[in-house]
Amino acid sequence: MIASTSALPRFQRTLLWCLIAIVFFAPWPLGSNRIWAWSLLHTLIALMAIGHVLVSAWFRQPWWHHKYQALIVAGPLLVAAVLCLQLQAVAGFSTADPFQSTMMLQRSLYLALFLYLLSQYCRNHDDLKLLLTGIILTGTLQAAYGSSIYLAGMHGSWFFNLPELDRARGSFVYQNHFANYIALCLALAIGWMLSELSRQQRTLSFRQWLRELSTALLSQKVLLRLAVVVMILALVMSRSRMGNAGFFAALAIVSLLALWLYRNPPRWLKPVVLSIFVLDMIIIGSMFGVDKVKERLQETSFASETRDEVVLHSIPLLQEHWLTGTGGGSFYTVFPGWQQYSFAGFYDHAHNDYLQFAIELGVPVTMLLGLWLLIALWLALRSMQQRQTKLYQGVGFGAAMAMVHMLFHSSVDFSLQAPANTLLFCTILAMAVMARYLPAKRRQS
Repeated sequence: MIASTSALPRFQRTLLWCLIAIVFFAPWPLGSNRIWAWSLLHTLIALMAIGHVLVSAWFRQPWWHHKYQALIVAGPLLVAAVLCLQLQAVAGFSTADPFQSTMMLQRSLYLALFLYLLSQYCRNHDDLKLLLTGIILTGTLQAAYGSSIYLAGMHGSWFFNLPELDRARGSFVYQNHFANYIALCLALAIGWMLSELSRQQRTLSFRQWLRELSTALLSQKVLLRLAVVVMILALVMSRSRMGNAGFFAALAIVSLLALWLYRNPPRWLKPVVLSIFVLDMIIIGSMFGVDKVKERLQETSFASETRDEVVLHSIPLLQEHWLTGTGGGSFYTVFPGWQQYSFAGFYDHAHNDYLQFAIELGVPVTMLLGLWLLIALWLALRSMQQRQTKLYQGVGFGAAMAMVHMLFHSSVDFSLQAPANTLLFCTILAMAVMARYLPAKRRQS
């Protein structure tokens, strides 16, 4: 006997809330970048999967609702498939570190499971808006927490009493992971904020302009603007060079694309974007440390940096294992054998996500992952151009900006090796796909 469907929407909304809670939870226990932390994250995802199975079986719901769900889960499933081949030593594949490859396989499968569940229960305009709100709230609270610790001059964080340095890092161990996480949340907040701007191109009298301004000040746009300011301050105080440079470069690039793609661009698009550059970065940022970011950029040199040497010493390793890779998660195991001791230090990551993925998984798989990202970026840009719903256009803008930022940041760091950042970034890729294909709000019953 099929259960009554009257209770189905309540169960679906409850599961969606739980998935958003997982996104909110992920960055707080050290960015989930410890075995115990990501194990707890996996447990929460597994509980949601059990709930999904029970709801689907009880209400006889289909296991797949849309074809685009296959695109959303394609990336982590591809990685999981390659890791299985490496662990089983099939067709020339192998791994130098079976334990780390097994850990990476678990993370990939749970990530694919999370994206599948998200695509099942984020099914319309209101669901996507709820998810967007949860992500921006998470980024704002992380930014407020990281800024407060930094400005208070505390020697230990509130979370696990980690020793604090001279940079904001929120609940993350590594400040560049914090900066990357904030930048991704910022991109979505800016996209949503710009989508709420008026599209009317008529000339306003002073009274009409004043009325429009007062209406805007009492709307959700003010809260979004405040959230943007808080997150930009935290980004500046992280003193992450590529975190800041990549974010503002992505904002400039996607804003220029928006002027070309939007059929009816918002009248206040250029002034708002300029205000972010001038008011936030230059005026407010100068009060909280943007000059120190400039100093770090000016003082950067090949003589003082060892990241470039890690890349150079990794090239022979890539040349030997370019086809099938050395095994997922095995970089820190194999790199010491190729490291020349012209520089000191132990590196468990390549400080370049492209290079590390290519070494561990092989160049062909890395290129397929890049294609997966480019398809999502293309869909985000198409949403900006073709969707008439403001929210979908805003998500398209924010997702495109987040992806461009990640393309920059991944060239000098390893943000995708942090589970919280990977979960958020893949969620944004899923949102880019959903913004392109979800039904318009006016068609909802």
